[in-house]
Amino acid sequence: MKVSECMTREVEIASPEMTLREAARRMADCDVGALPVGDGARLVGMLTDRDIAIRGVAQGRGPDATVGEAMSAELCWCYEDEDVDDALQQLAEEQIRRLPVISRDDRLVGIVSIGDLTGGAQPQQTGRTLSAISRHGGQHSQSLQ
Repeated sequence: MKVSECMTREVEIASPEMTLREAARRMADCDVGALPVGDGARLVGMLTDRDIAIRGVAQGRGPDATVGEAMSAELCWCYEDEDVDDALQQLAEEQIRRLPVISRDDRLVGIVSIGDLTGGAQPQQTGRTLSAISRHGGQHSQSLQ
């Protein structure tokens, strides 16, 4: 199965200048836990509800701080024509739960979560991915920052 077969196509995009309050409201309205962050046509980061809590509130930033101050700038993504197993492997290696989905001409075309991907994967691959994502620490650990 290809990522394009299970990804969410309607994606809200935050800007780096948007406030955390605006981003949180958009997350609530869309019932999502993450927003890709774009600067014009370029993807520059991801903002999760956890980023707002850890890089925002826990570090003394208020609701008027910007998305750019709290977002994860280390960007990971997958291509829409990649196999689901490859995307799951990337989630496991990077210890993340969601990936923006990019077309081969570098346009954001969707977002995919571990829940989206596991429907088309082998149960053993799903288990390995969940185990790897749940490991303590890693490159994207917010406790290191």
